[in-house]
Amino acid sequence: MYPTDLTQTQWQFIKKALDFDDRKRKYDLVVIWNAISYLVKTGCQWRLLPHDFPKWQLVY
Repeated sequence: MYPTDLTQTQWQFIKKALDFDDRKRKYDLVVIWNAISYLVKTGCQWRLLPHDFPKWQLVY
């Protein structure tokens, strides 16, 4: 868990606001959201995304 990760309450608010469908995905959208948030807040390069997140190509 990173300081940039969303709480479940925050994620439920965002998910409802963006009206995501509930189809089956390989990666949970909150994981993708947290990876993007990590990149934005840290200034990390895409290719240097930590390995606990999905591959950078998927997040990009």
